[in-house]
Order: sequence, then C-alpha cells, then structure tokens
Amino acid sequence: METLPSAESAAVRRIVADLKERPGPLLEVLHAIQAAVGYVPAAAVPVVAEGLNLSRAEVHGVVTFYHHFRRSRPGAHTVSLCQAEACQSMGATALAAHARRRLGIDFHQTSADGRFSLEPIYCLGNCACSPAVMIDGRLYGRVTPERFDELVADGASPP
Repeated sequence: METLPSAESAAVRRIVADLKERPGPLLEVLHAIQAAVGYVPAAAVPVVAEGLNLSRAEVHGVVTFYHHFRRSRPGAHTVSLCQAEACQSMGATALAAHARRRLGIDFHQTSADGRFSLEPIYCLGNCACSPAVMIDGRLYGRVTPERFDELVADGASPP
C-alpha cells in the first residue's frame, strides 16, 4: 500500500476535518483532495473513510465510479479533448486518434516523461467552435491536428 508524503497526508487530513460536518461530504472531500494533491491517492482512501465514518469500500467505490477522479498523479499538463456529439460531428474522433499518437498515450493515461495526461471530457460548452480542447484549463476551439501539435509542441499551452 502506498503511503502519502507528509505534505499530502496533512492536506488530506485537513480537508476531511474541515468538511466532515457538511451534509453528505464525501464528494466534496474527494474534489477538494484532487484539487489540493492533483489526484485521489489510494492511501487517502482509509484516511477519508475513517474521518467520515465510512467503509473503505464505500470511498473506493465512489472514487472508481466517477471518471472525474484521477487515481494516479497527473502529468504536468492536462489535455482534455471534448468527446461530445457536436465535437464528434466536427472531427473530434480523428483529433483524439491524432492526440493519442502524438502523445503516445490513451485517455486516462500520463506520458512516460510525466509531461502530459490525456483526458476525455463530455462538453466544454464550445460547440460552435468544435472540436474543442482544453489544456491546463485554457479552452481552444476549431482545433485541427496541426493546431494540436502547435499547442503541445513546447510541452505546455501557450500564454
């Protein structure tokens, strides 16, 4: 079983302590952990379970049910490709295939060098400018394979 580095352990314990009195706090706690640590480490599950008086199975079940929660440390840059219908109709499937080849990973994976994580997302609200891509929280529309290559060429989204 992995152990949490002390800073991450302190963050998880603080989050649980701060939110445990809220109604139905599990999802809020998990979102806060992911925001603070970048993912929900397996070693956080028993800490959350104990702090919220839940079983480890209940916490693990929620973490694995929702695709939003990462269970491994993300890359330095997160690339999210819209997979919703509007983007699909404008070439998102081909763009996703290109991105997989270009980055050498599939959805929900991180490149071996730790630079990129590739995630599907099911609507960025940019349907009029499909296909849409979000890199490190920045939205791009009408992304072609060539534009994708430009966006990731330096290992990060442009300023």
